[in-house]
Amino acid sequence: MNDALTAEVLRNALVVAAEEAGIVVVRSAYSTFIVEGSDASAAILDARGRLIAHSTATTLMNSMALRAALPELVKDLPLDTMAPGDVYALNDAYRGGVHTNDLLVYRPVFVGSIPAYFAATMIHVSDLGGLSAGGMAPLATDIFLEGLQLPPVLLATDRGIDRAMEAILRANSRTPDKVMGDVRALVAGTAVAAARLEALIGEYGERGLAAGIEDYLDYTESRTRTALAELPRGTFEAEYPIDDDGINPDKSHLVRVTVTLGGDRAVLDFAGTGPQVPAAINASAAQSLAAAVFATRCFLDPTIPMNEGCLRAVDVRLPEGSLLNARSPHPCGGRFVPIYAAMEAVFQAMSDAVPERAVAASGILQPFSIAGVGAPYWIHLSYDFGGVGARHGLDGPDATGVHFGVGRNSVPQAEPVESRCPLIVESIETIPDSGGPGRHRGGLGTRTVYRLLADCHVTTRGDRLRLAPPGRDGGLPGRLGGFFKRHLDGTVERLASKVNNVRFAAGEAFIVETTGGGGLGPPSERDPAAIEADLEAGRVTAPGAERDYGVVRSPI
Repeated sequence: MNDALTAEVLRNALVVAAEEAGIVVVRSAYSTFIVEGSDASAAILDARGRLIAHSTATTLMNSMALRAALPELVKDLPLDTMAPGDVYALNDAYRGGVHTNDLLVYRPVFVGSIPAYFAATMIHVSDLGGLSAGGMAPLATDIFLEGLQLPPVLLATDRGIDRAMEAILRANSRTPDKVMGDVRALVAGTAVAAARLEALIGEYGERGLAAGIEDYLDYTESRTRTALAELPRGTFEAEYPIDDDGINPDKSHLVRVTVTLGGDRAVLDFAGTGPQVPAAINASAAQSLAAAVFATRCFLDPTIPMNEGCLRAVDVRLPEGSLLNARSPHPCGGRFVPIYAAMEAVFQAMSDAVPERAVAASGILQPFSIAGVGAPYWIHLSYDFGGVGARHGLDGPDATGVHFGVGRNSVPQAEPVESRCPLIVESIETIPDSGGPGRHRGGLGTRTVYRLLADCHVTTRGDRLRLAPPGRDGGLPGRLGGFFKRHLDGTVERLASKVNNVRFAAGEAFIVETTGGGGLGPPSERDPAAIEADLEAGRVTAPGAERDYGVVRSPI
């Protein structure tokens, strides 16, 4: 399109189509985590499997999965067998999916008699079986312990949800009504996005829309290559450890990356990363691709759109059979553990390449579930975030983690959770002194206390709870978080980072503490005014200021 204004209008229309689909899913869903946390993803793709646009609330983890899984869907269910109104689903981690509870749903959009585009939606449905409620199986030793696996299947037609598929989904869920409510929300979201695409086809014409999309992808590729060309040339290596796999608590694992920058492209090679293991710390290739692309984009112009054009300039190499590209039957439910290690390794390699944009290591999201014991099941599935590592020239943000997605607004508010589940959120606070000391301080972690009003099971899947996020350039590590059980007598017991179905009695409390981010630069170089501001704000205590910065505050 030669008209720059028209091209920009079309680009935004494509994003808005995905945005509206995501809003429909959130407003129609049944699960607390989706309704209150707005954790829904939506994307527009073409029939070749190229990512055209996704909503602003869509995480790269999810849009990369939607992109990677579509060719697998078309492989099993060819385009010429599809009909208007058909909707398809899958969750197979080895064919582009994430893990069993993340359902990927697609609706073809026709130009003539053949699908030209797909509207896609995705959420973590409340439960599809597995070792524990809510899709958490931190001690799974194979994929079959993580829940129902779906290859590409026909989910619905213009007559509604397929009855056989509904029966299968219901039979494999502890919360069948919620799951089917979530599924119908996903289907509704694709219908809205498809309608918007059909309107764009009507407005621009088949050729006009196709040409506009090609221009959009080319524009994104050009901007990405220009940004990469501005980075220093060279090869930069880094690695990051994983605490443990949950099965062998004293054995850590390692993710390695070599980043090569040259000209207008980046090559990220993860050769040397540890092999896949029979434990829930593996990831599918789609998830690892997302981590690598996200970490690279953090060093580029943030206004560059995210679509297929960006991916053309970034070559990500993931060894098959490694922690970052697992094969069946190795479990993939704990995918965020290795992909966050991959992301951190890329951050550190890129920080070596571009010191003026350096960032220290961060605390990460710590997911958990609290579920009722037996029928009728209730589930609170959530997570909280650690502190971000300090950045060149700036302290790390508190309690947001380096999360390539929706951030803290995906953490449900206390009141809706209390109204839906038999628990009370006693407190939510940041933890003073948890950010790694440095010239620039790491972000603080958080502490949340859930007092339970009924017997329940608690499941956790954490990391960076044994090996603290290190500081950089003389900065110190962040404070370790953890999961804890407060007994009725008030004593507090630390849980392992990865536990499955730990029984809590009514009246006991579950405590979630997240890890702080690492500091950057020597603490001795911190501006005294910044230390004083931290003391006034309660981010640092007087003993902490004396211990970490050598600052003694005079008593008032």
